[in-house]
Amino acid sequence: MQGGKTVTSGEYSERKRCRLVVPAPQSFAMRIIFAAGGTGGHINPALAAAGEIQERFPEAEILFIGTKDKMEARLVPAAGFDFKTIEISGFYRQLTPENIKRNIKTLAHLLSSSKQARKIICDFKPDVVVGFGGYVSGPVLREAQKLSIPTAIHEQNAYPGITNKALAKRADKVMLAVEKAAQFLECKNEPVVTGLPVRGEMLKANRTLSREELGVKDGQTLVLSMGGSLGAEAVNKAMVELIAANCSNKNLYFLHATGQYGLWVPDKLREAGVDPDKTDNVEIREYINDMARCMSAADIVICRAGASSLSEIEALGKASILVPSPNVAENHQYHNAMALVEKNAALLIEEKDLTVSALQEAFDSLAGDRAKLEETAKNAKSLAIGDAKEKIADIIVSLAQ
Repeated sequence: MQGGKTVTSGEYSERKRCRLVVPAPQSFAMRIIFAAGGTGGHINPALAAAGEIQERFPEAEILFIGTKDKMEARLVPAAGFDFKTIEISGFYRQLTPENIKRNIKTLAHLLSSSKQARKIICDFKPDVVVGFGGYVSGPVLREAQKLSIPTAIHEQNAYPGITNKALAKRADKVMLAVEKAAQFLECKNEPVVTGLPVRGEMLKANRTLSREELGVKDGQTLVLSMGGSLGAEAVNKAMVELIAANCSNKNLYFLHATGQYGLWVPDKLREAGVDPDKTDNVEIREYINDMARCMSAADIVICRAGASSLSEIEALGKASILVPSPNVAENHQYHNAMALVEKNAALLIEEKDLTVSALQEAFDSLAGDRAKLEETAKNAKSLAIGDAKEKIADIIVSLAQ
């Protein structure tokens, strides 16, 4: 019996074959599998942890498992790590005829992905397998757990997803970005709050230099706003109104990223009487490629509540108005935002309540009250975990050894 389940002789033989070929301690070199995919919020923290481990232990062998058609297929090889793929997809909750067909395909993927994951695991013979989220984590971590290989998961959000809820019950270590997530998990061992790694260039950015490079004048309040790389229509519409109503105040500087589907924003501003090409305190971009510069320079940030964005807001100590996306699983962005709001470290407007007057009121409460702005920023900074990358690496290494 193992974990209340009878282990068959065939399963035992395969576990033995996978585990008993680990090199002897005197020649021990860690072999680690990372499973992460789908979004940068899952992939980038895993890459940060893997980079930290590789820097400490150059002899460590690291393999990433992901899918061939998501961001990980580009980001992982670009970071210099070995990469293998399995075929996996998620279920669609809205049961349209097309989605039912997709869900049937997902069921087939579940069966094949487990076999694919097991083969990769047994070929690579890892000392530890770590999941950082995305659909790919499910089959990889489950197969590793069946094979009695040490496993760890990292949950980036304040409200865990279904996959991590299930994996936490058998994972040897559960790492959390936000302490609040612990109340929603049933863990085999006590979870550890590690925080979420923030990019090095973000931490090194100099506020004064960044503001000079952006052309922000002394005394101006820089308002940085965005709705993600694709663009959030509700955020874009609200920001058009906010910018149009406030840009005559030259003590304010607005820098707004429209996203791919918000290229209509400049024209809407012109209709409202503001030509961004001729207004020296309004800058409209499609995408922000220099986020470290812009975030470090900002006084107020208006954005979604993805885990990575909030970690950056905390790390740099920024006052923010958060508009969580309602279009994510488990409504986790709302819970992410509330983790800050409950500490007086951010303001929150749900998208269903995002009116011009609601945004203006929240904006005025920060832009018009320097003491509140600074207190909110200070509270955000107090939530930051500056050594998240090191904490995560420590846990992974301890399991491998």
